[in-house]
Amino acid sequence: MTPKEMALTAAKALDEKKGGDIAAIEITEQTTLADYFVIATGNSNTQINALCGAVEKAMKEQAGEDPLRREGYRDGTWVLLDYGCVVVHVFSAEAREFYSLERLWHDGKPVDLSGVLTEN
Repeated sequence: MTPKEMALTAAKALDEKKGGDIAAIEITEQTTLADYFVIATGNSNTQINALCGAVEKAMKEQAGEDPLRREGYRDGTWVLLDYGCVVVHVFSAEAREFYSLERLWHDGKPVDLSGVLTEN
């Protein structure tokens, strides 16, 4: 599975669990940290953990990948799942606004998720 396909798989898993404001950014040209960031918002700690669980399940079943690292589960306002080439960020609304990753990585290329996300 390519890094882009992994990013789309993560976005679809987030969408299926009703993640909010899902976005993906290709950052291959900007950094060696990863090729893609996938970002979503959860409404509560419970939903944030459910969103992350859905991503982990989809990535394991469809890509055969476990995260290399998980960060932030204890405090639940920002959870990061690092798959090497794809990093998934699930935020509370307040944390997402505060960290503003889309603004920080504005030089990245937005990924079209219209074929993956359902219309609300």
